[in-house]
Amino acid sequence: MDKQELLVRTAFKLFYTQGIHAVGVNLVLSESGIAKKTLYHHFPSKEHLVEAAVRYRDRNYQAWLISRLECVSVGKSALLELFNALDDWFHSRVPDIDHFHGCFFINACAEYGDRDNAIHRACGEHKAGITKLIQEHVDKLSLPEGIKKEIRNLVVLLKEGAISTAHVGGNLDAALEAKAILETILNSYTGE
Repeated sequence: MDKQELLVRTAFKLFYTQGIHAVGVNLVLSESGIAKKTLYHHFPSKEHLVEAAVRYRDRNYQAWLISRLECVSVGKSALLELFNALDDWFHSRVPDIDHFHGCFFINACAEYGDRDNAIHRACGEHKAGITKLIQEHVDKLSLPEGIKKEIRNLVVLLKEGAISTAHVGGNLDAALEAKAILETILNSYTGE
């Protein structure tokens, strides 16, 4: 692993577990064992490092989620598998994406609330990418187009709600509860 990648991975882990503003550059340097000069060679400011950490998490999270959804049939099975994947994440059974500490993107947006900020925009791009992934599976359902948009929005809201409920409320079964709701609704449309 090169030094830039080590910096980003170390920064992400610290930002995710302790909060972005709570973690100083010196802690990232101490944990990574990399010199300050090297850090500033790759990242002119802490915000650049934070944005790189957001993009790193986006790549890893999306790769993990896509691989989980590819293990089942497209459409309904994949939409339900989304919530099985979340359940594994909430229960810290997915070492590839670290123990569950809520949604890094929501947490980052809370710390960088200005929508024009590059970090906030990168978080929005992640959410749009996940919505697109969900849409791809909703499109495989045999439903009228108008209903598909409603189902996509429902899945997104159930996913986001499950993450918040698990993190803020401590209900680590929130993903399976959301899955049951989605399954009931999908079954009502498909007659299963």
